[in-house]
Amino acid sequence: MASMAEEQRRALEEAFGASDDDDDDDDGDEHWLLGMERKDEMIPVWESISEVNGLWVCRDFLPESRQGWLLSSIHQEGWFHGGSFNQNLLDLFVRAACFHAGEDHPLPLDLLWREPFFDQLIVNVYEPGEGICAHVDLMRFDDGIAIVSLESTCVMHFTRCKEESEKEGVEEDPSPRVPVLLTPGSLVLLSGEARYLWTHEINRKPSFQLWGGKEIQQERRTSVTLRKLCSPPNSG
Repeated sequence: MASMAEEQRRALEEAFGASDDDDDDDDGDEHWLLGMERKDEMIPVWESISEVNGLWVCRDFLPESRQGWLLSSIHQEGWFHGGSFNQNLLDLFVRAACFHAGEDHPLPLDLLWREPFFDQLIVNVYEPGEGICAHVDLMRFDDGIAIVSLESTCVMHFTRCKEESEKEGVEEDPSPRVPVLLTPGSLVLLSGEARYLWTHEINRKPSFQLWGGKEIQQERRTSVTLRKLCSPPNSG
């Protein structure tokens, strides 16, 4: 019986073609985008946040050198022209989501292989002290949302929606805020309950930006969010 890693490799080869380790003329960027080195496969380390179903974090998604490349592309706005930036980043998302050794995947397979995977990219820049209020993304967006965090470390808090607690007959919110540390270059994936039944926020006031009992220094933070618009009714 094929191992999980072998099955994932086959799925990737069917979707994107096999990588050729014998081609020494290939650009190193291509192998980085494939999530592989010349000889050893680099499998991203995914962490499932147990308190929130459907919430996954990959803290080594972008190495430091590639964070600089991404930020430079954003600032120059060259990523918006020609489509090469969008496609490379999209390919990296798919590969990172596929390479996971556990039984559960960071994204359900029906979302992972949908077409298009994402069709909207939003970049936001937050100065020190600026954050995002607690919210659930608009229902016009489909399931499966990806967020890349750059520049400044911060804590994103997740809280179960009050309406869901009331449906379950609980008078008080049974779910305290679930903190998730986002380091520069980390990737967060939200699907299922994490996408629809939990709010997420980044309150950058000092009392909220604590990790391990220590205050996180506030610096500028850039986020890249990818989502897919829902298909219009009767589009099929």
